Amino acid sequence: MGEENCSTVTEFIILGLSDAPELKVFLFLLFLLIYGVTVLANLVSFVDFCYSSTIVPKMLANILNKEKAISFLGCIVQFSLFCTYAVSESFLLAVMAYDRFVAICNPLLYMASMCEKVCGELVSCCYLCGVVCSLIHLCLVLEITSYRSNVINHFFCDLPPLLSLACSDVTMNKVLLFILATFSEILAIVIILTSYLLILITILRMRTAEGRCKAFSTCASHLTAIIVFHGIVLYIYCLPSSGNDGDVDKVATVFYTVVIPMLNPLIYSLRNKDVKEAFRKVVGSKLYS
Repeated sequence: MGEENCSTVTEFIILGLSDAPELKVFLFLLFLLIYGVTVLANLVSFVDFCYSSTIVPKMLANILNKEKAISFLGCIVQFSLFCTYAVSESFLLAVMAYDRFVAICNPLLYMASMCEKVCGELVSCCYLCGVVCSLIHLCLVLEITSYRSNVINHFFCDLPPLLSLACSDVTMNKVLLFILATFSEILAIVIILTSYLLILITILRMRTAEGRCKAFSTCASHLTAIIVFHGIVLYIYCLPSSGNDGDVDKVATVFYTVVIPMLNPLIYSLRNKDVKEAFRKVVGSKLYS
């Protein structure tokens, strides 16, 4: 691309999910409903509330507006906040798996092991990881001086489509995106797999079928959220060939940016109710082998 086609930009145009006029009302009502449920269900869940609020309000406005513009600063802020909450969410899912491991495998020590101080430290570490990753990407993006276009083929300012418009060499940006995303994913998935492997061993040692069924059903809901979230993140950010099909990426991203934050409160409430009640009975009745 010639240098004459490159220029600084003051705003970006976000194409959105679809430019079909007949779908505008349907998409607006659908995502408005999802966002409404997300807000109401996540009043006590900061990361899911912010995670969704970073993207959906602007997305709703762009569905109805002919001019789908967002300022350069607004775009940078959106992707920075999104990165912060996405990474935090990834590690929080791992912390949830560890919390479940402690509750199931060491129920008598749960209150001591997962006291308020420990929970606060774990949550703080999750947010710290998100902030650090976001700042690294932000510093590198701010070094981009010109873009060959200001049209983003996505429904929000995500990093891969933004980098695809840059005129300058963004190899370092892409390499760091791959390294940080892959490292974060591997670390989170190792914690999750280790926790659930130990949980599975504990469940198989239970003597009653009722206890095993309750444990499996409770874990299944959390594992579903983990598979959807991490599966899409791995596809978009960790596979070298990802990002080539913008439409596929947009549809996939909807699930972990819009749908998962809505489903998480239900998943976590099921976890709290079933795990605590089921395993309190298991411990009380000495059902472990």
